[in-house]
Amino acid sequence: MYTRMNAFLQAELEQIKSAGLYKEERVLVSPQSAEITLINGARVLNFCANNYLGLADHPRLIEAAKEALDTHGYGMSSVRFICGTTDLHKVLEQKIAEFFGTEDTILYAAAFDANGGVFEPLLGPKDAIISDTLNHASIIDGVRLCKAELYRFANANMEQLEERLILAQEHNFRLIVTDGVFSMDGNVAPMDKIVELANKYDAMVMVDECHSAGVVGPTGRGVTELFNLRGEVEIITGTLGKAFGGAIGGFTTGKKEIIALLRQRSRPYLFSNSLPPHIVNAGIRMFEMMSETSELQDRLHENTTYFVEHMKAAGFDLKPTKSAICAVMLYDAFLSKQMADMLLEEGIYVIGFSFPVVPKGQARIRVQLSAGHTRAHLDKAIAAFTKVGRKLGVIQ
Repeated sequence: MYTRMNAFLQAELEQIKSAGLYKEERVLVSPQSAEITLINGARVLNFCANNYLGLADHPRLIEAAKEALDTHGYGMSSVRFICGTTDLHKVLEQKIAEFFGTEDTILYAAAFDANGGVFEPLLGPKDAIISDTLNHASIIDGVRLCKAELYRFANANMEQLEERLILAQEHNFRLIVTDGVFSMDGNVAPMDKIVELANKYDAMVMVDECHSAGVVGPTGRGVTELFNLRGEVEIITGTLGKAFGGAIGGFTTGKKEIIALLRQRSRPYLFSNSLPPHIVNAGIRMFEMMSETSELQDRLHENTTYFVEHMKAAGFDLKPTKSAICAVMLYDAFLSKQMADMLLEEGIYVIGFSFPVVPKGQARIRVQLSAGHTRAHLDKAIAAFTKVGRKLGVIQ
């Protein structure tokens, strides 16, 4: 059987390569930072990590992780409800709830698990999920595991959302689901209008804050802070793997009864090992730092504004953004890969994104800004983009 399967796999891989869609992995030999070292010894500037606040190699988080290794060991070797819950896990869950202004929190091994495990325990065949078309793959997969009726509305299109809510009135419970920041475009969901429609049509709201927490809002508390809606959204999911230190781990935070039921029935929680104590303790330290000052968020916002303004002035086609994500639109898959490769030769580490990560004909380079970037880093990146863009005829 595998002889035929092998031929099929080789043909599929060759088709991916010939279409310019094959994804190569570049190997790092340094900590994740604004400047990184590749395995060939090249020192480059990193503009494609989710390290929005520059915390991935922060000394205070490293110190906290080391402390927990000494006090709580390396791993838990258990799921939470057996013998995998420590005092640190409970403290981190409380810190997350305090940060977002919610009632309780449940930790997962990853944000993919948080989104994968939230729908099926809460909603059934008599219920409805109304989901934005650009929601993350983890939300799409989580919805597939649920028997609720699915309605979709075009990205941030409030007229379509209202139409879907009207159609869904026959269902028992209704849940509107959206990303806070859409990861490939960088736009922010209009949460004020979403919550308004939810109240009008008696629906609940879930928002994925993975790319917005730590980034948007005056103090980085995400879209509910940005739109002055703290405590008004029933479910928030998020990650410790992006702005919040860049390691691993996801969470769902919200109404206490929802969290309580997830602890009883959410399969990724019940059947996955607990987060290691050193990751958890670093997360606690991170939230303590976030409560002390908004200096990192302020620097991130300044860096994003500077980069976007200068890239527009250079003539690049950018998606509108209110986050730290800047989508440089190229539309052609091969061109996006070629440009990313040429930028690497200029010392700028970025990745070209094309189908199936983004729709066909929407290829781009996604630039992600960080509080760890200096003005010199930004200027070097803008100069490199301009040089390569002119060579490839992307700009004049």
